[in-house]
Amino acid sequence: MTGTPLESSTLVLAPKVVLHDHLDGGLRPATVLDLARRQGYQDLPADDADSLARWFREAADSGSLERYLETFAHTVAVMQTVPALERVARECVEDLAADGVVYAEIRYAPEQHLEAGLTLDEVVEAVLRGFADGEADAARAGRPIVVRCLVTAMRHAARSLEIAELAVRYRDRGVVGFDIAGAEAGYPPTRHLGAFEFMRANNSRFTIHAGEAFGLPSIHEAIAFCGTDRLGHGVRVIDDITLPEGADPADESFEGAVLGDVAGIVRDKRIPLELCPSSNVQTGAVASMAEHPFNVLARLRFRVTVNTDNRLMSDTTMSREFDRLAAQFGYGWSDFERFTVNAMKSAFLHFDQRLALIDDVIKPGYATLIG
Repeated sequence: MTGTPLESSTLVLAPKVVLHDHLDGGLRPATVLDLARRQGYQDLPADDADSLARWFREAADSGSLERYLETFAHTVAVMQTVPALERVARECVEDLAADGVVYAEIRYAPEQHLEAGLTLDEVVEAVLRGFADGEADAARAGRPIVVRCLVTAMRHAARSLEIAELAVRYRDRGVVGFDIAGAEAGYPPTRHLGAFEFMRANNSRFTIHAGEAFGLPSIHEAIAFCGTDRLGHGVRVIDDITLPEGADPADESFEGAVLGDVAGIVRDKRIPLELCPSSNVQTGAVASMAEHPFNVLARLRFRVTVNTDNRLMSDTTMSREFDRLAAQFGYGWSDFERFTVNAMKSAFLHFDQRLALIDDVIKPGYATLIG
């Protein structure tokens, strides 16, 4: 029986799971323009959708995480009202479902959406309504998707405990976890120990942006002191791995690789890595796709997952991330099935729900493609 050729045009057929996708990094350019017009926001750098999309992509290609984060000023500015938040959340779900995503955890920082007078609870409730509407739209379109939410605290601010409390307050209504994000340098995760202790005390899950720009110390703190369930990016764990002499990132085996203590505990404890290949290149976490450690980590059996991070800034989708990885490292359907199962196993959804998606949706979907 012949399977489906793995090509750019067929990758949309693969069932996908995304664990690291920012709501304010995935707006449609046309929506940014429309919301800006409705709200009187006049600081956009372009006045048509194509030019605006190009500006976001080029502005994010600086090789600096700090410069990359500056692009969010425009998207956050137009996400300050209930209708805007509901619309952006709904469209996010519709776009992911159209790309073959069957489960998504979408994150955003409620504290960044208070400028027009909304409360934290009103922000969360608006986003959850948008997600529910998007799920309903996707189901009607024959593309069912399950979407859950992570609420994020900004690591340079002082509201992390308040946001952690928000996560627990809404955990039975669609919020499945907590995160901290923002520039890593100068803002170690240990500044927010109170929030992480609160999450653990309430049997709640969390991930931490770590090992994107700052390296191994950030990863070590996130694991050893904060007790993170997952690593947001975690790409610099490669700095704690000594590869055999002459090894190429595209090799199929890295026999003889030596793992340091940090890399060893990440692999031994099966701590999921929320890798975002295109974004990691844009922010300078890695120099190029050819040098991305994704393949090294995958071949060494770390729990790698594929993610979009910010679809607008990186001009990407999950299908495009798969396509770029396939072109660089020669992956096939079976590889993407493994990465997708990795992600579903690592989701903050309850075990029985994870298992149902793996057994009833993901594995049958890839079996059809593999043939």
